[in-house]
Amino acid sequence: MNVLFIAAEAAPFAKVGGMADVVGSLPAALREASVDARVVLPGYGFINHDKYKITHLFTYSMPLRVGVADVKVYTTVHDSVPFYFLQAHPYFGNEKTLYTVWDWDSPRFIFFNQIVMGFMSEMSARFGWFPDIAHVNDWHTGLVPFLVAQNRAEKKWNKLASVLSIHNMAYQGDHVGGWLFEAGVHGRHHPDLVYQNLTDNLMAIALAYSDMLSTVSPRYATEIQYPYMGYGLDGLLRTRVDDLYGILNGIDVKLWNPATDPDITTHFSVDDFAEKRIMNKRHLQASMGLEVRDDTFLVGVVTRMVWQKGMDLAIPAMRRLLAQYDVQFVALGTGEPEIEAALRQLERTYPHNTRCKLNYDGAIAQQIYAGCDLFLMPSHFEPCGTGQMLSMRYGALPLVRETGGLADTVENYDGDKAERGIGFVFRWEESEAVLNTLRWAYNTYKDKPEVWKRMQKRAMERDFSWDVSARQYIEMYNKAIAKKA
Repeated sequence: MNVLFIAAEAAPFAKVGGMADVVGSLPAALREASVDARVVLPGYGFINHDKYKITHLFTYSMPLRVGVADVKVYTTVHDSVPFYFLQAHPYFGNEKTLYTVWDWDSPRFIFFNQIVMGFMSEMSARFGWFPDIAHVNDWHTGLVPFLVAQNRAEKKWNKLASVLSIHNMAYQGDHVGGWLFEAGVHGRHHPDLVYQNLTDNLMAIALAYSDMLSTVSPRYATEIQYPYMGYGLDGLLRTRVDDLYGILNGIDVKLWNPATDPDITTHFSVDDFAEKRIMNKRHLQASMGLEVRDDTFLVGVVTRMVWQKGMDLAIPAMRRLLAQYDVQFVALGTGEPEIEAALRQLERTYPHNTRCKLNYDGAIAQQIYAGCDLFLMPSHFEPCGTGQMLSMRYGALPLVRETGGLADTVENYDGDKAERGIGFVFRWEESEAVLNTLRWAYNTYKDKPEVWKRMQKRAMERDFSWDVSARQYIEMYNKAIAKKA
């Protein structure tokens, strides 16, 4: 089976969110299961060709509504997976950042969808390789299933099945009808799009024309079928519920491994974390300029500082916790100006036990996972999330809201001897709920150290590898191919 992942980002080449982690690691797991999985991305100008040994493969010409695009194809192999990068003037090749502004990103990703069609044809003609599955990801590549359907009169396109993965329903590529017209894209006349006035919404187009649909956790697959989480597309999605899979994301357990991670000061495993992990806490405290004390309760955050991540709930709760208890707080990330300002104010108010690094540094992120006692992730919504998985992998217990993939991955502490539980879970979107759960976690840490260690061990033993999820994707691919046949 040949599978081509088509995406706007993939780690380690270009990353903003969780999609990059999925597209950067799932194909390798599929290849281990004998699937010929490959990835095609925009050839952003900021990608370091020398670092990743990216070389030119071929150039092809792509006729457009106006003019012809000369598309340069570059390639490399990363973690056994062939990656391809498409550069073409004026959209791809000179970027300094991955995403820019709506009225530039919309036409350039529409263009990317079009040149991907040419890329697939060229790969077939030049190398005899053509996908059985075109696996598109979010709105950025959501036009491909429609373009495939438009070419169904040709045998190879009629046999090509398309699969959409929804990583975040809140971002849709909407109101792009003018750019679709300018790009020469035919009218989208699917009745479910027409009657809901969604013919200019790229996520909706993908929902209507893809053969199968997936999203990144079972809970999120249910949530997006309802108005509070469907962002206007819940009605359309409910027409496709028989084709919808909720498949939990995994993580690259070879890469994210506290026993080998080069960015942490002391390596440890589930067998010796009780003795060795504390060295990472001391290092984190010292490097952040905090008092080095083993008994201080250290809360960590690594996230995009945006509303979705619940920082508007977390900051007021942490302010009160820091005022009342022996607690340290370390936050890493960048995002919305109001949230960054609130974090700066928190640090000014509690300068002796709070550090907020308003940038992103992968090494510091790993040190927070390996050194904090509690990892705070109070998201308003979370399709899957990887932060809670990484924190558990590194022995930090997560505190999360009961939503999406957080609900699927974090079992709540039973409040007693930890016969079950690997973290702390709250439901209501209120800072008071965050505060009360933080107090619960603090008291557990202080008063029940053996219970805490029992949960740490259970959390570190959780299998968040891609193995199980890869088998579910293969099952979905086979259904898509059968449906197409």
